[in-house]
Amino acid sequence: MSDTAGEPGIAADDPSGPARLPREVYVLVGASFLIAIGYGIIGPALPNFAHSFDVGLTAASFVVSAFALVRLLFAPVSGRLVTRFGERPTYLWGVSIVAASTILCAFAAEYWQLLLFRAIGGVGSTMFTVSAIGLLIRISPPQLRGRASGLWGTSFLLGGVAGPVLGSGLVAVSLRAPFLVYGVALVAATVLVYWQLRRSDLASRADEDEAPTMTFREALRHPTYRAALTSNLTNGWVVLGVRMSLIPLFVEAVLDKDETFAGLALALFAGANALVLLGSGRFADTHGRKPPALAGLALLAVGAVSLGLTDNTWLFLAATVVTGIGSGCLNPSQNAALADVLGAKARGGSVLAGFQMAADVGAVVGPLAAGAIAEQWSFTAAFAVTGVIAAGGFVLWLLARETLPSKADPAGTGPAENAADEAGPAGSPATGTGSAGSPAAATRSADGTAGD
Repeated sequence: MSDTAGEPGIAADDPSGPARLPREVYVLVGASFLIAIGYGIIGPALPNFAHSFDVGLTAASFVVSAFALVRLLFAPVSGRLVTRFGERPTYLWGVSIVAASTILCAFAAEYWQLLLFRAIGGVGSTMFTVSAIGLLIRISPPQLRGRASGLWGTSFLLGGVAGPVLGSGLVAVSLRAPFLVYGVALVAATVLVYWQLRRSDLASRADEDEAPTMTFREALRHPTYRAALTSNLTNGWVVLGVRMSLIPLFVEAVLDKDETFAGLALALFAGANALVLLGSGRFADTHGRKPPALAGLALLAVGAVSLGLTDNTWLFLAATVVTGIGSGCLNPSQNAALADVLGAKARGGSVLAGFQMAADVGAVVGPLAAGAIAEQWSFTAAFAVTGVIAAGGFVLWLLARETLPSKADPAGTGPAENAADEAGPAGSPATGTGSAGSPAAATRSADGTAGD
């Protein structure tokens, strides 16, 4: 039976295993907070900085879109880098690239330079995002994956809330100052992770040459991975896309309120999200990944549809809170389920990249599709389509299999974290159902990777 990484004598599938998260998780959480707060710092400055080069509003907005577009296009390459070189080196290189590109943005003398440097930052961003998910999978014990994901998500959320406040103050000094501060924060994050994880056995791969590989195609055979892809698409569509683009427009056009009220609505969403993240993670580790995922998608669907059906200020704010709670319920459980499917020891860069790309597709397509629908028909229709996307994820999660180790295999033969159920041993075709005594189960270790 495989041991939990870094915890000798504690079985990876033992629900009574380590009760505390490893130190390395908190290192990643601290780094993610620095990254998020820095990203929030440049948010108020970036469009105005681009506009200062005497370009139109479309060109100024494209600087923001270029970052997301490059992230999406480079994600498959990032996945291959993680598989080839490992999570920790890819993470460090990714954050370093964003740090360098951000500092260069501060010294951009022309619009094309700002656009180029920001696009290069998108390359590094997807590198450290994909590898950070892989590191969390490798570091976190299976029975604490939900809590680790909730803590990690909370750090990003808090950093994202605090960042714009600091950024607004820095813009008053100079449009270039936020980029310098963000660059310094990224350098600090790189040093922190390198210093704290350089000798960590948890963050390193054991038996590099013999580590199994799970491909994206193999992962797609797993119903829970398919559900996680769809729910992450929903999350990107609602949280990263529609929330930031459609809600401010709705507030102005339908509720006849100003930007201050829109900011209040977005802050309520973030607060509701943060309020349930950690609790949702603990619930996912205790009762299973499916219940909070289903609850989150249901709340996202109800909240999104409700947003478009009301012209009452208080009902709108209530729907915003419901949507934020839905996102907070969903995130830890879907991330933990992804970790269960992949397992702690398998190489699965393309699996991680596919998961991240789903959110990026939602973030890019969501605002465009919802905006077009609102323009051609109505805001009600746009929010209704968003609700339908969430409902589709809900259906796939209904069909998904529970992957929490203590729940996945009540017979006591080991959780087999369900990757064996569909894909067989990593790197090989499906060979069985993963039931006790089957070839797939016999060759599969407790964390869902190829047997020891």
